Amino acid sequence: MSDEVSDKEGSRVGSEHMQIGEVAARTELSLRTIRHYEDTGLVIPSARSQGGFRLYTEADVARLMVIRRMKPLGFTLEEMRDLLAITDRLDSGEELSPQQRADLVERMHGFEQATQQRVRDLRTQLARAEEFAATLREHLPHAGRQ
Repeated sequence: MSDEVSDKEGSRVGSEHMQIGEVAARTELSLRTIRHYEDTGLVIPSARSQGGFRLYTEADVARLMVIRRMKPLGFTLEEMRDLLAITDRLDSGEELSPQQRADLVERMHGFEQATQQRVRDLRTQLARAEEFAATLREHLPHAGRQ
């Protein structure tokens, strides 16, 4: 691969970029899943090589990790997009009025509360599954005798 790399605006960038295969290995997401997240606008490669290969930065990997953590909690793509927009604005360094910042923080707080509830729900489901597995184990020694 050539060292020539262009960012989203076409400017040359450095060599701190990763190809999609490395990103997939680091995030434990499939290439197909990463491409799907790109197609839905959740993550956009930071650059492309001259050959057109998607190139990602650490920030892109961090974004994918947020998505990966939200998915098993049942968040929708729209909810993921909303949270990422919130964190993008808060992290952008752009000047926000106190009200804008408070609104964003309040929305993020809503995500934190929803996450805590979903974690509680998953723990309940896990406890029920473990009880069921224990019941099955108890029946195994007796299954051969009738």
